[in-house]
This record gives sequence, C-alpha cells and structure tokens, in this order.
Amino acid sequence: MVEKTVEEMLQEEIPVTGEASEEASTEETSGSDAAADTDSMDADQEESGEAAEEEASEGEASGDDPDPDETGEDKKGFFKKLKKGDKEKTALQEKIEALEDRVKRQMAEFDNFRKRTEKEKQQMFSMGERNAIEKMLPIVDNFERGLATVPEEEKDGPLASGMEMVYRQLLKQLEAMGVAPIEAVGKEFDPAFHNAVMQVESDEYPSGTVAQEFQKGYTYHGTVIRYSMVGVVQ
Repeated sequence: MVEKTVEEMLQEEIPVTGEASEEASTEETSGSDAAADTDSMDADQEESGEAAEEEASEGEASGDDPDPDETGEDKKGFFKKLKKGDKEKTALQEKIEALEDRVKRQMAEFDNFRKRTEKEKQQMFSMGERNAIEKMLPIVDNFERGLATVPEEEKDGPLASGMEMVYRQLLKQLEAMGVAPIEAVGKEFDPAFHNAVMQVESDEYPSGTVAQEFQKGYTYHGTVIRYSMVGVVQ
C-alpha cells in the first residue's frame, strides 16, 4: 500500500504540473499584457507630445495672439512714448512761440529806437539850423540898414548894386531853409508874432494896429524864431 509504482506517481504529478503550468502561463500572459499596456501608454504619450508640438508650431505659424500680459505692457509702453512725444512737441512749440515773441519785441524796440533816433537827429539838426539862422538875421538887419542909408543917386552904383545882390541872395537862402519874414506894418497887433515896444499916435492906422516896425521878425517852419519889434497905435 505504501509503495507506489512509478506510473502511479507520474499520474499523480501530472495534474499538479498542469495547474502550475496554467498559473505560469497566466502570469506570463498578465506580464505580457502589462508590458503591452505600458508600451501603449508610452506610445500614447509620445503621440500626445507630438500633437502638442504640432499644435504649438501651427499656432506660431498661424500668428496666434501673444500673451495678454505682454500685449498690455507693449500698449503701455506705446502710450508712454506717445505721451512723451506729445510733451516734447508741446515744449518745443512753447519754445518757438517764446522766441517769436522775443523777436517781435526786439523788432518793436528797434523800430521805436530808430524812430526816436531819427526824431532826435531831426531836432538836433533843427536846433543847429535855427541857431545858425539866428546868427545870420543880424547880418540881414545890417544889410537893410546899410541899403537904407544909400543916397538915391548912388543906388545904381556898383557898391550899392553889389550889396543889393548879396542881400537878396541871403534872403533867398533863408527862404530855402524855411525862414519867412513876419508882416507887421498895417497888421493888427498879434502878441503871437509881435513884440510891442512902444505906443504911437497915427492918423493913418486905427487903434491896435502896428504903425511902425523897429526890427523885422521871422518865422522858421511856421514857428517864430524872432518876434517883430513894433510900435502900436494907441
């Protein structure tokens, strides 16, 4: 009973060996399935990575919008530059206006200076000319006195004729300079032109009329340069 034959032992081991082989085959199958699953996951990951890279490259090629933050910073920088440019333009325009105003003021000042200088120059010239005329008037008076003392028979003589010519030439030059004699005898006394030195009696002229002229008066461009010294009828 205890001892078994070889055939019995082999028959008893066959089922055991069959179960072990089934378990081993099951483990091999599960291992191969796991390896296949791992390989498939790796393949899927590689495919998804390639798809992401392709999408990224397509996005770059198609010119997708950049990052909103970067776009905002670019816009802020652009507006800052624009505002800075406007400020510089405004400052430059103000500087130009200030320079133009300064040039206009200087031109106005120069024009006023030129007019003032011309006026002063004319006044100085007039004063010098007036001074020269005042010094020439006594010479005219002496010519008149000298010609008045020439006898009638000698008035046609060379001396009297020469004096007459110089006297008339002198009066002509004074007239060209704006000098004119003041009419006195037979005119109503005018204190603006006449200087009454005495009162006289006259049957020829009414009262208040200039009857005698002791010294001839003159005007220079309408202004009295010397008053006429006259005698007025009472």
